[in-house]
Amino acid sequence: MSRALLVVTTVPSPEDAQRIARALVEQRLAGCVQVGGPVTSTYWWEDQMEQGREWICAIKTDERCYPAAEQAILATHPYDVPEIIATPIVAGSRAYLEWLSEQLKPAP
Repeated sequence: MSRALLVVTTVPSPEDAQRIARALVEQRLAGCVQVGGPVTSTYWWEDQMEQGREWICAIKTDERCYPAAEQAILATHPYDVPEIIATPIVAGSRAYLEWLSEQLKPAP
């Protein structure tokens, strides 16, 4: 079984978040995408401190699907430099992790 990952990205609207979630799940690059928000993000952009409302996508995938999932996120993401961060899932419910693996279909 490939190592499970939790991938996080943030977007400026719930519609953007749902578009990414749908694309990843339809392509079987994620077993589940949870959308939460709004949250307030504070960050530097082009030498200015910015603050804005964003929605978080918590994407459950694995190492086999990550490259294609990243490309799918980039293809639909509205930001010039989107946050895409993958964290290994080091422990979890065995049944859930098996279910997740069964849902994913990595690109050939």
